[in-house]
Amino acid sequence: MLTFNFNRIFKARGIDKPFSYLVKAGYSDNFATRIVNNRNRRLDLADVEKLCELLQCTPNDLLEWIPDSKDKTNDRHPLISIKRSDKVAQLTQILNAIPLDKLSEIESVIKKEIER
Repeated sequence: MLTFNFNRIFKARGIDKPFSYLVKAGYSDNFATRIVNNRNRRLDLADVEKLCELLQCTPNDLLEWIPDSKDKTNDRHPLISIKRSDKVAQLTQILNAIPLDKLSEIESVIKKEIER
């Protein structure tokens, strides 16, 4: 089943208060509440595009595939690339635990890797 998973991208972008973030970006309270609580079953493509621009991501970053029991072991399923794990949250926790004097070193390593 395909679902939206906005919490993952909010965590990845370091957005602690997603409701306030969305309202400040011009979304209604109702829309922001539905997004934050993952109560959106459907979104217009225009809304998906606007969210992707705001969050600097692709539609695939907003979607998550939760396989049915018959598909759980199928590593060749076309949607396998959007089956998610908690790795983003783990990375954020790791980065938050790094001593400040090590952050600049890690930042330079990341920048070099991105430039490649």
